Amino acid sequence: MLSGCIGDDFTGSSDLANTLSKQGMRVTQYCGIPTTNADPAVEAGVVALKSRSIPAADAIAQSLAALDWLHAQGCQQFLFKYCSTFDSTPDGNIGPVADALADSLGARKVVVCPAFPGAGRTLYQGHLFVQDRPLNESGMEHHPLNPMNDSDIRRFLARQTTSRVGHVAFADVRRGAAVIADALTREDAMDARLIVVDALSDDDLMAIGEALDGLPLLTGGSGIAMGLPRNFRRKGLLSGQGGTWQGVSGKAVVLSGSCSAATRDQIAQHRDAGRPAREITADDAVAGQVDPAEVAAWAIAQDALPLIYSSADPARVKAAQQTHGRDRVAAAIEALFANIARAVVAAGMARLIVAGGETSGAVVEGLGLTALDIGPEIAPGAPALRASRPTGDITLALKSGNFGGPDFFAEASTVLRGA
Repeated sequence: MLSGCIGDDFTGSSDLANTLSKQGMRVTQYCGIPTTNADPAVEAGVVALKSRSIPAADAIAQSLAALDWLHAQGCQQFLFKYCSTFDSTPDGNIGPVADALADSLGARKVVVCPAFPGAGRTLYQGHLFVQDRPLNESGMEHHPLNPMNDSDIRRFLARQTTSRVGHVAFADVRRGAAVIADALTREDAMDARLIVVDALSDDDLMAIGEALDGLPLLTGGSGIAMGLPRNFRRKGLLSGQGGTWQGVSGKAVVLSGSCSAATRDQIAQHRDAGRPAREITADDAVAGQVDPAEVAAWAIAQDALPLIYSSADPARVKAAQQTHGRDRVAAAIEALFANIARAVVAAGMARLIVAGGETSGAVVEGLGLTALDIGPEIAPGAPALRASRPTGDITLALKSGNFGGPDFFAEASTVLRGA
């Protein structure tokens, strides 16, 4: 294994695996920390954790355990992957985990670059934009778990880390890899260990990737991985033999716990098209008034693609959190979706489209999946995935809340079938 990656949620990890696979690496996504060694043919291993919103100390412990496993597989370079909207709070977890990984590896010049231009996330003068809006005006300021109220990644990160935060501005990035490498050295000489690097295009990310050749640790969104495979290819280390992937037939279902604006639009599109949809409220989830077996029976009985969702607008989410407590609401919804996922698969569903990072993590853990094969891209940042199971393989799409076009659910169902 050449590249060892640690993702702080399951959708972001599949996004990263997709990026590396498209660039020619043979990739496997592991669901949690494996207990056995990897297949020697795997060139990039992505360990997907559910560590984005847990206490920082727990996130650090899990990330270091993942690092130890990846180190044992022979990895030459490590990547800590978080969301392209930098989902975190002033207490963590991005800064604390990055510090811990850097300490373990003795790493300096640790790049911080959440940019993903293909999904509209760009970084300019240290500020993160979503399309044409600063991060804190993009809707992310209303995120129920990680509200982002500051677009200046340098300033936000400085609240989380004990390291000095540096910056490589776009004026240096646009001049190419050699200048970027010199700028990283300059920031390192000024005792900056975590260094925010601007990026406005895929070409910028490719140049940044070239500048990172040989550095032990980098951090960012999936875009930062675009230029890394080329470094290994230039050294003759890639086999050129990607993995194989096949779709599966059988019924499909959509499970959505994301409250992002993009997902709510996708739900509206689904309902407007006359497809079956069933809402689960936070109140019902907390009260335990939803029977997963009954919900699964409803889903399996539908002729068209069924949608089961708990994706309310920010005002309703906030009201539920004030009534029941934020952690209680989140735990109840995640546990319910895990139980529903088990029930629908047991009922014969073979294709699952899941929206939302926390929901995706709950579903994957609930199904006991350990490794995922990477398939074709459904939308930027959202590949098709396949899991081998003794009772029959299933295919999945694990979608970050903000990703995908208006008809993503139907498109994903088609791709997961292998069409």
